[in-house]
Amino acid sequence: MYKRFLVLISLLISVLSLNAQESLDYSKYYKQLTIKSPKAIIYDAETGDVIYEKKANEKSSIASLTKLMTAMVIIDSNLDLNETVTITKDDFDRIKGTTSRLWLGSELTRKQLLTIALIASDNRAASAIANSYPGGKLAFVKAMNVKAKQLDMFDTVFTDPTGLDKNNISTAFDLVKMAQASNQYPLIRELTTSSYYEAFIKNKNKTLNYNNTNLLVRQGLWDIDVSKTGYIQEAGKCLLMQTKVLDRPIIMVFLKSYGKYTRTADAKRAKQWLENIHIQANLAMH
Repeated sequence: MYKRFLVLISLLISVLSLNAQESLDYSKYYKQLTIKSPKAIIYDAETGDVIYEKKANEKSSIASLTKLMTAMVIIDSNLDLNETVTITKDDFDRIKGTTSRLWLGSELTRKQLLTIALIASDNRAASAIANSYPGGKLAFVKAMNVKAKQLDMFDTVFTDPTGLDKNNISTAFDLVKMAQASNQYPLIRELTTSSYYEAFIKNKNKTLNYNNTNLLVRQGLWDIDVSKTGYIQEAGKCLLMQTKVLDRPIIMVFLKSYGKYTRTADAKRAKQWLENIHIQANLAMH
């Protein structure tokens, strides 16, 4: 009985560490995984292994996943994040006609705008960030594309900082690179994994409450490092995350989903699948 207990403890430790399974052939287990998003990738950020892919090199509109690049560019600019920026008519959405609670004339710091853009995916906030950049939005978008090339995102093009433009194009594989780069920014990690934000607009004497657009962040049950959702009709519902599964950094990207909960359900299925196959592999070893 005691020996069986020791075997079980040993098995649990090996499952949690995954060290013995770095060369695991995941393709043997593909049939056990159902991913309903038309395009997807699951990537081991520690080993650089593609664990699972589904049309991962096909180009697609990426909607508000764009805002991770917007965040990196504004942080890289070294502009004062505490400087006040005013919402103008130039920040209003003329592509999709989406609305925002950031009224005309509202004054917020760049950090407030960045927080609202990343947590709540507010398009007006992202636009105001870009318009506050030296040279305005055109220069900002150019900087986004330069950054993409620096990250070897060669199948990616940005045409606006919000993701409202359907011509913001990338692939699931390229978005892995964007996730890895975003994870190097402590502020992006902090903001994208915050479940809630309260913004006080001083000159309007108003407080606005925002919830994270990622249900998995709001629920607080996952260990998530970086997160971003997105949606426009042309892109479908999108989800990018770097999370931890069995204490290993795993990047998940799901594109073109159309069910209300499909992208979230895909993430849950992927996590359960990874946990299950490592248990199977370790049982086979013993």
